[in-house]
Amino acid sequence: RITAGFHSGTQLNSALEIRDVHKHFGSLHALRGIDLTIERGEFFGLLGPNGAGKTTLISILAGLARADKGTLKVMGHDVVSDYREARKNLGVVPQELVFDPFFSVRECLRIQSGYFGLKKNDAWIDELLHNLSLSDKADANMRALSGGMKRRVLVAQALVHKPPVIVLDEPTAGVDVELRQTLWQFIRKLNQQGHTIVLTTHYLEEAEALCNRIAMMKQGQVIALDTTQNLLSSAPSNHYVRLRLEPNALPEALKPQLRGEHNGTCTLELASYDTLEGVMVQLRTANIAVKEMEMIQPDLEEVFVSIMGGHQ
Repeated sequence: RITAGFHSGTQLNSALEIRDVHKHFGSLHALRGIDLTIERGEFFGLLGPNGAGKTTLISILAGLARADKGTLKVMGHDVVSDYREARKNLGVVPQELVFDPFFSVRECLRIQSGYFGLKKNDAWIDELLHNLSLSDKADANMRALSGGMKRRVLVAQALVHKPPVIVLDEPTAGVDVELRQTLWQFIRKLNQQGHTIVLTTHYLEEAEALCNRIAMMKQGQVIALDTTQNLLSSAPSNHYVRLRLEPNALPEALKPQLRGEHNGTCTLELASYDTLEGVMVQLRTANIAVKEMEMIQPDLEEVFVSIMGGHQ
């Protein structure tokens, strides 16, 4: 059983308060007035294309960069004027694989504990190692670990001081399916116990399955903010069918409806589900058999593409 505790903070409901945050890098206006409130206990998704400003915002929250304008608070603690408490309440899993090559996994976690003044933290370290399937690697040197194992250690380092707010910046980028499942099982448990989770990911199916609420960023601005269910409900009302045909040759009359081809299947756009019968008639007339058929429901990826493409 995971027994994660919390640092005491203010009695406010917000885990993160971000107000009118701006950041410049030379002539680049990387963040343009970000306003976000993330409530305690939320599983929150922060999505956007590369260069949208997600990692810059996380860096400012973690104290690795300073905003040019605006305020950020973690559990009510300002990240500048009350930075010690802000950092105690925050755990960040970075996008890059950053590790110390001279220590074992357990030594790295003990050193990380020391940064927060924690002594005799081995019981919690053992629990982290167990939940992240790292127990058999506890005494291995960091240099000897695979990329997926190193990423698990980064997660453990972010959690070693039991922070109530956990930020995961692309935590499953380039890792295997087993690690993704192990990680999400563990993070879900932490969220169920009251930890606030903020996730950035390019795997939109992860965000759709995990996040209660989502903000979408583009060019340093939040351009969409709503519950996951409301965002899915706002998907374009297009209908799609995916077909595997024999022979794999689409009749000319159906080619205007073609929206994609992949691994021997084709995806057609339908004006409505009622028009599917007309598609079948065209295929039968051309002596083309349907080997597989799948109706495609709108997903978060479709919403994301629509919002990003439609925003001016």
